[in-house]
Amino acid sequence: MAGIPNFDSLFRLDGKVALITGGSRGIGLYIASGFLQAGAKEVILTARKEDGLKEAVDQLNALPNIQGRASYIVANVSRIEGVEKLAEDTKNRLGDEKLHILVNNAAASWGGPFEEFDDWKIAKTLDVNVRGVFNLTRKMVPLLAAAGTHDDPARVLIVSSVGGIAVLHTGVDGAIAYSISKAAAHHLGRNLAIELVNKNITTNVIAPGWYPTRLASPAIEKFGGEEVAANDNPMKRLGKPEDMAGIAVYLASRAGTYVNGEDISVDGGKRLMMGSYASPLSEPKAKL
Repeated sequence: MAGIPNFDSLFRLDGKVALITGGSRGIGLYIASGFLQAGAKEVILTARKEDGLKEAVDQLNALPNIQGRASYIVANVSRIEGVEKLAEDTKNRLGDEKLHILVNNAAASWGGPFEEFDDWKIAKTLDVNVRGVFNLTRKMVPLLAAAGTHDDPARVLIVSSVGGIAVLHTGVDGAIAYSISKAAAHHLGRNLAIELVNKNITTNVIAPGWYPTRLASPAIEKFGGEEVAANDNPMKRLGKPEDMAGIAVYLASRAGTYVNGEDISVDGGKRLMMGSYASPLSEPKAKL
């Protein structure tokens, strides 16, 4: 038979409930928008600041032709107390509903020279980017396992970075702590893919390149600005919201059911090129 059964629903999320950390702006917001436009029943955003969450939820609920809704829970996933509270708040919020998708997107990053890097910045980066993902996922396993089935597993998505794959920047603007935290997130995703699959939960990692977001924009500006950064990419542009929404919907929908333990880079191929490395004799310069 040549036809694909129920193809119209292959990339749909009808009836699904998702939780997205760091969802009030940037990549988290792009993913939330994609989920709702793909038919999700509810998308719960989390972040530390309520004002940003309220604004994001208002924007999402104003999207035309959506069937579901966005809501939020204020949470700090950098500490175990915040993770445990978020897990309990989510359970209470869901009631009789199930949690089908967890997107670990919250992230922290600082740049600076290796020899002078503050210890508290290292700790904060690892707390959010590694410990937060590890702890929140394990606390959400009961909710995800209750939603997953053999034919339609629950999904864990970890938003990492191409910085966890390649050495992109060193020197005065280096982000070594961020890069190693994201490398850890990649391997955490591989471990979770095997650890959780017997509970009907799959895990995959999304590795963005440069998108003009609050997290990435300072690095983009130091590189020379958006135009310079776009010209340095083999596709001659930076990432767009639909690039991130598309890959997340794919992995969370029926189309991605058989994908487990993968790292998918969404960077236009930039990771395959040379990064910007500091010379020991001079300050780093933007590549033109």
